[in-house]
Amino acid sequence: MTSPEAHWREALAQGRLLLQRAPDGSVVFPPRLAAPGTGDALEWFEASGAGSVYSLSWIQRKPPAPAYHVALIDLDEGSRLLSRVEGVTPETLAIGMRVEAFVDQGGDVPLLLFRAVPEI
Repeated sequence: MTSPEAHWREALAQGRLLLQRAPDGSVVFPPRLAAPGTGDALEWFEASGAGSVYSLSWIQRKPPAPAYHVALIDLDEGSRLLSRVEGVTPETLAIGMRVEAFVDQGGDVPLLLFRAVPEI
C-alpha cells in the first residue's frame, strides 16, 4: 500500500494535482489515511488548480540575495495550502489575487507552484 503523501507526490510527478474528499464533501489537505475527526474513507479527485491568495509574507534576506515569499492559497475546491506564486514582485502580489497551479519539474522533486491569472 502506498502512503497518501507518496500517492500525492506520484501524481505531482505526472503534472496532476490531487486532493482528497470526505463522504460529507469536505476537502482534505494534506493527504491522509482517513478523514479527520471521523476516520471515514477518503476519495481522491483531480483539482482544478484554480484559487486565490489568502495570505502572504515576503522574506528579506541579506543582500545580495533577493527577497522571496510564501503564500497561503485557497483552492476553489475548499482546501488551503502553502506555496509560492511565480513571476510576481512585492508590488504585484496581493491578497485576493487569482492564481492557477502548475507543477515545476525542474528540480530534484516536483513542486506545486502558482502563477497569477491575468485580469480580464
